[in-house]
Amino acid sequence: MIEINVVCVGKIKEKYWNEAISEYSKRLSRYCKLSIIEVADEKTPDNAPEAIENQIKQKEGERILSKIPDNAHVIALAINGKKYTSEALSAHVNDLAVSGKSKISFVIGGSLGLHEDVLKRANEKLSFSDMTFPHQMMRVVLLEQIYRSYKILSGEPYHK
Repeated sequence: MIEINVVCVGKIKEKYWNEAISEYSKRLSRYCKLSIIEVADEKTPDNAPEAIENQIKQKEGERILSKIPDNAHVIALAINGKKYTSEALSAHVNDLAVSGKSKISFVIGGSLGLHEDVLKRANEKLSFSDMTFPHQMMRVVLLEQIYRSYKILSGEPYHK
């Protein structure tokens, strides 16, 4: 069974996001071994200069990188990443598994995004939109799309 890790910055405090994450995690347990790994976020001062923002991203990036297995295929969520249809993402996840990539780590950055070291470690970048979304919402959207991918691959009803 393929292992999927979602490495993300920060904890989710809102009950409704946690309930959605829990629901998709439960649904995904039929298809993969899912782990959600949260790393601490750094407090960003208002109007922080670019140098401070980069230090914050670097600290968060070091925490992210420490949670990624050496043999993982890393997919970083980034606004400038590749966009897929649900069907194409499904096929891509399947292609990764068929080609022997049994560990996939999706990475979601904090409010400032991902440090360049994380982006360098990534095997690819994935974008869901040209818009910016809260990382809490992206966690739910990512899990839903992974679940949709497995439903498509299984030929099961869900995807419309």
